This record gives sequence, C-alpha cells and structure tokens, in this order.
Amino acid sequence: MPHNIIEYSAELEAHIPEIIQAVHQGSFESGLFDEQDIKTRALAYQHTRLGQDSRFFIHVQAKLLSGRTPEQKKHLSQAVLKQLAQLDLHAISLTVEVLDIDKSSYAKQVNKELN
Repeated sequence: MPHNIIEYSAELEAHIPEIIQAVHQGSFESGLFDEQDIKTRALAYQHTRLGQDSRFFIHVQAKLLSGRTPEQKKHLSQAVLKQLAQLDLHAISLTVEVLDIDKSSYAKQVNKELN
C-alpha cells in the first residue's frame, strides 16, 4: 500500500515519467510505507474543463487500507503534494486525496512469473 492513481491532463503526457516518480517518491518520503509496497499508475484525460487559473491538472488518489490516523493521511498528502510542486509545471492545479479501502472487502492475489 498505497495504490496511487494519478489522473492528469493528457497534454502533460511528456511529463508523466517525472510525475509518476514524484508521486512515488512522496509516498516513500512520508515514512509510512516500504518502497516495494508502493504502487503508482496514471490515467490521462483527453477532455477537461478547469477553472480560470489552470489549464492543466494532476489529481492523485492515494488508496490505503483503513486504519491510518488523520494525521498520517495528512502527512502523506502533503509529502506527495510537495514532490509534485517541485516539478517545473505551470498553469496547473495539483490535488491529492487520501482514501480508505475497507479491509473486510479487499482481496489480493499475486501470481508469480513462470521461469
């Protein structure tokens, strides 16, 4: 954990490797997770309409198994936002949202590669 889902304006596609790295690094620097447990992925939006001051957006949903304190969630969102803010992006809205995943309904299976 966490599952980081980055939603972004398609016009930012050229920057997506550094955006993914920033979100991943912010999650790690929060001190809440081991690096190998962080999962980060991104989805581009072709059609958007934003407020007056922004032409582009990045919105991160950090999904965690329930049980983290409000302070831990705030610390995570601030750590991710800090990393995103350091990127050289302009006319952009940056937002981070931390969401709980209900432990009782979460299922996971990992299939290992065949040699």
